[in-house]
Amino acid sequence: MKKTKYLFAIITFLMSFGCALFIANSMFGNILFGKRPENILNKIQEGDMIFQTSQSKQCEAVRIATNSKFSHCGIVFIEKGKKYVFEAVQPVKYTPLEEWITHGKENRFVVTRLKNASALLNEQTLQKMRAYGKTLNNKDYDLYFEWSDDKQYCSELIWKIYKNGAGIELCPLKKMKDFNLKDLRVQAILAERYGTKIPLDENVVAPSDLESSKIVTTILDTY
Repeated sequence: MKKTKYLFAIITFLMSFGCALFIANSMFGNILFGKRPENILNKIQEGDMIFQTSQSKQCEAVRIATNSKFSHCGIVFIEKGKKYVFEAVQPVKYTPLEEWITHGKENRFVVTRLKNASALLNEQTLQKMRAYGKTLNNKDYDLYFEWSDDKQYCSELIWKIYKNGAGIELCPLKKMKDFNLKDLRVQAILAERYGTKIPLDENVVAPSDLESSKIVTTILDTY
């Protein structure tokens, strides 16, 4: 009899624990996506920009230097009816949208769109943006944040696609010296990359610059 009560108690505990996990997961999923993930992802259009918080040592330095929670971004393109994030990692590549979201901290992301996208981003313009993007596909990731087409980093990739594909400057470029370089974690990355020859006058654009652009509006924010 005691064994039966003991076994019943264990089963009850496991069932309660399992229900708690299910509820927690459901609540987390609802916070991000609503009742179904595709409901929120359907709002994302081609040409939208998407931002997330990555967790590498370099990404932490980017967040600190730019005083922002964002450390990575990409642009949404549609290929054969499926949404991809075109991003500068190693190498520049197309990543399925749902997969890209899982790479960010807690799956959080923000999506922005050109304020007058319906007028400016017609099919002809989007085609030019896609075509220019393909010239950068498979390029190496730019660890040194140089303003050249030989290699690319994430926000540079988006800025150039809009500039060269649509003739739109999303935001003014900055110089490396304009960012917060005094933090020891940032200085450690700079020393690792450049030694004592930091290119302070190099043109730079950060994910936060694109996200806060005056000509875009926020479509989704799951933070």
